[in-house]
Amino acid sequence: MKRTSIELADGRELIYFDERDDAVRDQPDRRDLPPPSPASQLRYDPLTDEWVALAVHRQTRTFLPPADQCPLCPATPSWAGEIPAPAYDVAVFENRFPAFGQRIADEPTEITPYTPVRPGQGRCEVVCFTDDHHTSFAQLPPRRVRTVLDALADRTAALGELPGVEQVFCFENRGVEIGVTLHHPHGQVYGYPFLTPRTRSMLAAARRHAEATGGRNLHADVLAAERAAGDRVVAANEHWTAYVPAAARWPFEVHLAPHRVVPDLPALTDAERDAFGPLYLDLLGRFDRLFEVPMPYISAWYQAPVRLERELAYLHLQLFSIRRAADKLKYLAGSESAMGVFINDVAS
Repeated sequence: MKRTSIELADGRELIYFDERDDAVRDQPDRRDLPPPSPASQLRYDPLTDEWVALAVHRQTRTFLPPADQCPLCPATPSWAGEIPAPAYDVAVFENRFPAFGQRIADEPTEITPYTPVRPGQGRCEVVCFTDDHHTSFAQLPPRRVRTVLDALADRTAALGELPGVEQVFCFENRGVEIGVTLHHPHGQVYGYPFLTPRTRSMLAAARRHAEATGGRNLHADVLAAERAAGDRVVAANEHWTAYVPAAARWPFEVHLAPHRVVPDLPALTDAERDAFGPLYLDLLGRFDRLFEVPMPYISAWYQAPVRLERELAYLHLQLFSIRRAADKLKYLAGSESAMGVFINDVAS
């Protein structure tokens, strides 16, 4: 894989990940762009011990443009989006409308004595899986999946080195039902300036398990139990197992985990990276065939924090859909949204 970094017209970084070593990436970005947006503002909620990001500039982000005006498509003589090359394999660039960033603006230190404020220092990137606007991740060849995985590992390591970043999150939103604002197949990478609530909860559970079992890894034990039971195992190969969690929150939810305790994507071996693609493509194909319509989904990588309690974490991917029937969606209504208690209509 060849890696080439360039600078866009407004100073943001774009990186090409090419499957050919002879790829030439010298096309400049000729657009006249305003300066990038400053970082968001973080406000602390003392009632939940959580940080909330205010990124008001995101109100103006691009929303479902026609295909001939897609900012993720390659440049043409009549169109210039975010990627100046006429073709590409995988491209990653700093989000023009980021939730977190490195461009810090002056902020107040508090809203009230109970609500401190700080800059949303971090980084948000867009990952374009292909230059083909009209395809999907499920239709990519295994080699391209490997390139995407290598790019995500590269970005995980890079964002983890940035000032203020505590956790790196790689994910894909697919489908207007999920809330995507661009149809082009793409994912995102977030460098959070704090540990997310979900991560803190999972680390606390893993910590309690380790203390009760003499240091055993909770996720490794759960994976071993699922593999032994076999009832919810969907697919497996030498290096990975995909299973439906017994306490699934979503109508259709699968976890995909390596057989080895791995903290994050950069720690995967070449063999593990090669084995991931065929299994993951199989899962995505099953999702799309379930109702014979493209399945809206979220694909989320859970990785170890950058600095804290990395030994408790276990890299795994959560793939789930909000579709509960061919013509029905699962909405997060009162119990889920207000209380955080999920009620699933589909048995696993």
